[in-house]
Amino acid sequence: MQRIVESFCVASEQTGIHLQLACCSSHCAFPRQGKNLAVYSNTSSERPLHLTGHHTSVSALVFGSERTPLLLCSASEDYVIVWDVENCYRQVREGVTASGVVVGTLLGNVEYLSLCALNERVAVCSGSRVVVLNAKRQEVLAVLDGHLGPVTASGFCPWDPSQLISVSEDRTLKIWDVKTEEILYQSPVLSGCPLLSLFFLDEHRQFVTGSADGQVWCYTLPEDHKCHIVMKLDLQKVEQRHKKRVKNSNHKQTKPAGTLCDAQRGDVETAKPVLRIWAHSHQPGPSSMLQSNSEIWIGSSDGLYLLDLATSELLAILPFKDIPGLSISTVGSWATSQGHNNNMWCLVSSLFEARVALLDVNVAGLNSSCFLMEDGKESLSVLPSSPPVPISPLNAELKKQDPKPLKKTGVRNHALVFHKVVKSSGYATSPPRPMFTPKTNIKKKSSTSKETKNNGRSILREYPLHSTTPSVPHSQVSVSTVPNPIHCLQYSGDGKQIVCGTADGSVFIYEASLTGSPAVYTGHNKPVTSVCWSHSGQWFLSVSDDLAIWPTQVAEPVLTMGKAGHLKAIRWAQFYYLDKFVLLSGGSNLLLYLYHLDQTKDDIKRYEQKSVFRLSSTFSTYAGTDITAVSAINDFFSYIVLAAGSDHSIQVFDMNRGCVVAKISEAHCRAVHHLSQNKGSMFSTQDRDSYNLFLSSAVTDGIKLWDLRTTRCVRRYESHVNRRHWCTGAMSPCGRYIATGSEDNCAYVYDIRSSIFLHKLQRQSDTVLNVAFNPSTPELLTGTLDGKLAVFCLGDGST
Repeated sequence: MQRIVESFCVASEQTGIHLQLACCSSHCAFPRQGKNLAVYSNTSSERPLHLTGHHTSVSALVFGSERTPLLLCSASEDYVIVWDVENCYRQVREGVTASGVVVGTLLGNVEYLSLCALNERVAVCSGSRVVVLNAKRQEVLAVLDGHLGPVTASGFCPWDPSQLISVSEDRTLKIWDVKTEEILYQSPVLSGCPLLSLFFLDEHRQFVTGSADGQVWCYTLPEDHKCHIVMKLDLQKVEQRHKKRVKNSNHKQTKPAGTLCDAQRGDVETAKPVLRIWAHSHQPGPSSMLQSNSEIWIGSSDGLYLLDLATSELLAILPFKDIPGLSISTVGSWATSQGHNNNMWCLVSSLFEARVALLDVNVAGLNSSCFLMEDGKESLSVLPSSPPVPISPLNAELKKQDPKPLKKTGVRNHALVFHKVVKSSGYATSPPRPMFTPKTNIKKKSSTSKETKNNGRSILREYPLHSTTPSVPHSQVSVSTVPNPIHCLQYSGDGKQIVCGTADGSVFIYEASLTGSPAVYTGHNKPVTSVCWSHSGQWFLSVSDDLAIWPTQVAEPVLTMGKAGHLKAIRWAQFYYLDKFVLLSGGSNLLLYLYHLDQTKDDIKRYEQKSVFRLSSTFSTYAGTDITAVSAINDFFSYIVLAAGSDHSIQVFDMNRGCVVAKISEAHCRAVHHLSQNKGSMFSTQDRDSYNLFLSSAVTDGIKLWDLRTTRCVRRYESHVNRRHWCTGAMSPCGRYIATGSEDNCAYVYDIRSSIFLHKLQRQSDTVLNVAFNPSTPELLTGTLDGKLAVFCLGDGST
């Protein structure tokens, strides 16, 4: 199906560079013969309307909001004229020369025009200033002068017409109060090239701007005018990543070794200026908790780009050079509007020729076709739909070994000593009863229990699914007297205890309220990289270069596991499949271990380990890439295990089938250092499909939210700072919020449906490395680089 059809192409006698065209759903307008205007109907064969009135070349045109009457504003160095299009048609039919209303004179070279939503005011960008005129009569309402270079675009905020945003060749943007002519916000220099375009997202109170070198920024505009950047991307890099992903999807495992990619063949990289930004309204699809209107179109010099602001991903490319029948291959300026039958109109001018063309672009199916599974595989799901197959690795069992028989020797029974009289050694008598036994690591009962009694039975209090986010500091504690980075932390399943591992090899267990002295577990010689509670809550494990499983009441490990001959240093581990297995990662392998824990001790062989473990299965990553992060669910039965590789990919393992079932290539621009799935908790209930969401984090590339069913990114979060350290993220038990650490000594809390952060939790002494939500109550735990734990609760102080 032809995506772009050229409706007409005419000579304009003026090249399209630095020329603002006009287009709406019913008409399009552009200069003819320099000082005259041509107005064409998009939907009918009515004769074009020719308007005269300017004495110099027209440089800017814009239609007002599509209400009655339809207004067209044109500008040149001599006049700014507002035309009533329907009235002009009527005057022509009556044989009278069509005329408009002059609202401004001698304003200089006008580069851009914009009308407010009510068609009452027009902003004229002339030189380094913006002149606001009355759209009905000749009256200057405001002069906004503050840029150091020519203003290239401006626009009135749709939700507040008293505010105007302007972008300039001085590479900055400014937010103005039109009434007082004051600057409400001024950005720093954003790019090395001029800013060219501006677009508003009314639904989210955001605006997007683009530069001549292909950089795109998305800002949120709150009521206090303290703009926050939501997203920044490079159009050229996004295009390269998109092409690489498409190539891997279409030619996976078919490319011969040594084949050169397009960049290696010597393709010339060209600049992709962001000439125009707009959003196309399409019919909504099936309802989803993540559905939002975040898709924008970018018109560049070489074609159209469909971009998803929620994920910073390129969804589709329509290059003009590859579309037959087009008269213009290099665009100088754009004007766009909503079309008929879910299409859109694009009025474009040639960069090198005096030519203007109207394009009918069919966008149906472009966005939906981008979310197909790779290789046509069926949709994945975290929740299994069938029991394990008979040959599944998950069916493995640890066979109980019979006690070893005593080895026979050639010495018969003899007495221990050869003296006839000897003082009793006490072996034959009962051991003396100790007067007392010191107890260590005793945990006090939590004063903030989340359970109530009913006829002797415990009833769990349900997690408040519609509560606000925890944002008020509740308590803070230092794990040691010297700075000791907290590398990992986790709440127990009942939310009553916290386990954290530190850089000096120690493990601490605190009460959830951070009160009292912690229990300390030592034995690792290197930093603890991961910790994990068992589902039963009786054990927890810690990982350094080795692994140790500890009972919660004893300071000695009940099972230790060092490096095996076939395994590199253990990087990560957790209990898996409701505590049936221990899942390890090391090098390029995932390993499933069966285990049996035995706490009994023999007085003679005190240090002999009676707990046993056995390797059950080994899984290797695709192409043998080293594993940098792993995520698996132990709270309920699930076959899915996620593993991130050093090749920037995320691989999905089906442990039931024992293989890699999906691979997300180039998930981030750097290797993923943290994966986190939506596990919920036993205190909350979520929609079944919500468990298919998971997070990935990479240095300098923010956090991405993925949907396992499509293996596609559905949203991106990058308001926090993560340029160096491995900051982690977590999802709340209700599935509505995401928290992450940051290098600006804050923790950020996002709404899962929006890329804008809800809270910026300060009062941290150093970089926040780790975060965790309490599974039973709305609380957030943070761990910092200097070894401090902090708990945040709800705004009313309740927990």
